[in-house]
Amino acid sequence: MARKCDDQPRTENIGHIIVVDDDPEMRQMLTRYLEDYFVSVKAASSRAELTRHLECSEPGLIILDLRLGQDDGLDILRDIRSDSDIPVIIITGHHPGEIDRIVGLELGADDYLLKPFSLRELLARIRAVLRRQEMGQAARIRHPERGGYRFHGWRLERRGRRLVDAKEKSVALSKGEYALLLAFLESPQRSLSREYLLRATRVHEDIFDRSIDVQILRLRRKLEVDPDAPRVIQTERGVGYVFALPVGRF
Repeated sequence: MARKCDDQPRTENIGHIIVVDDDPEMRQMLTRYLEDYFVSVKAASSRAELTRHLECSEPGLIILDLRLGQDDGLDILRDIRSDSDIPVIIITGHHPGEIDRIVGLELGADDYLLKPFSLRELLARIRAVLRRQEMGQAARIRHPERGGYRFHGWRLERRGRRLVDAKEKSVALSKGEYALLLAFLESPQRSLSREYLLRATRVHEDIFDRSIDVQILRLRRKLEVDPDAPRVIQTERGVGYVFALPVGRF
C-alpha cells in the first residue's frame, strides 16, 4: 500500500528543498530563511526522517549535514546517489579538512559549505546548483545522450551512464568518476591538465586540484590491472594525465 503524504502538496514535487541536520536551531534557521524567499522547505533530523520525505516525493535539492548523530552523512549521500541525481549541497561544522570535502564531492555532492556560513551565500549556492541542473536537463533534451565509447574491451554507454567490462559486467561509477572518464574518452591520447579536468567534472572552483588525483586513483582501481603501474590513465609530471589507449565510438 502506498504511503499517504497528504501534507506534501504535489506542486512541490519539483521545487521543494529538504534540510537534513540534527541541530534543531540550524534546521529552524535555514527553514525560516529559505521560506522568506518563497522556497518550500521540509526538515529532517535523521536518515529515517529523510527517507520518509523521499518516499512522499522527490525534492528539487537536499541540504545535507555530514554529521547527524549516529547517522553518517556520507553514507546517506551514497544511498542518494545510488539511484538519484537529486542535487545535494553538503554542510558540516566538523573536520573541515580537505579530505571530507573531496570525499563528499567524489560521492556526488554538487557543492559544499563549511559552518558557520552566510545564509545569503547558501541561497546563492542553491540557485547556482539549480541553474546548472536545469541547464543540464535542457541540454539532454536538445542533445540526447546516445552511443558511447569502446576501449580495450571496455564499453561506456552514454545512455544510462553505464560502464561495462570485457565480460559484460557493469562497473558502478559515481557521478564524478563518470564525468572524469567521459572527459578522457572525448580526448584520448592527449595530455589533460588538472585545471581542465576540474572544469570537465564540474567540481566547485574552490576545491583543491588534489581532488582530481583522488578521482584518478579511484578510476584506476576500476580500470587498471595494476593501479600502482597504470597503463590506461597515465601521469604526465608537471602537466596532468593522459588516457593512453585508443578509443572508438559507437
